[in-house]
Amino acid sequence: MTIAIRPARLDEAPALAALIVRSVRELQAADYTPEQLDGALGSVFGVDRQLINDGSYFIAEIDGALAGCGGWSRRRTLYGADAVADRDDAELTPGIDAARIRAFFVEPRFARRGVGAALLAACEAAATAYGFTELELGATLTGIPLYSRYGYRAVEHTEAPLPNGLSLAIVRMVKTPAV
Repeated sequence: MTIAIRPARLDEAPALAALIVRSVRELQAADYTPEQLDGALGSVFGVDRQLINDGSYFIAEIDGALAGCGGWSRRRTLYGADAVADRDDAELTPGIDAARIRAFFVEPRFARRGVGAALLAACEAAATAYGFTELELGATLTGIPLYSRYGYRAVEHTEAPLPNGLSLAIVRMVKTPAV
């Protein structure tokens, strides 16, 4: 099995949105309630077209099938879909600010097969090539084991407010990659 990583295109946003719903509903169900997931879809979880426009959002494919997606960002927003009202798209400064690792989702039938790790490696390589010396992300409870395995450490536990009045536990994690 070979995992191919390539940049996402804007015309793929509907397929990415559908993958995100499947990933969230199946892979995050053990960590969050159905009501939390309902509130998070389209706000905390969703397509971020800014990442696609920046060329920093990637698709993982296995035998031509969409297996996952994830990206990195040179923008201030730590997490959330492009529909979130309070996002901050101001640019970060490489060498001073931490690049953001963003919006990782895996197709459930490809879970636990290295898709997330392959996307993470591609994002880290691209962010460090851009000049960033530190990486930061907002991990879901489901994502913490993956990120911890690759050297990220938890620095803050927060609650992301959801449009339905609930909140979603998020853990801010950081990593200083070897350059």
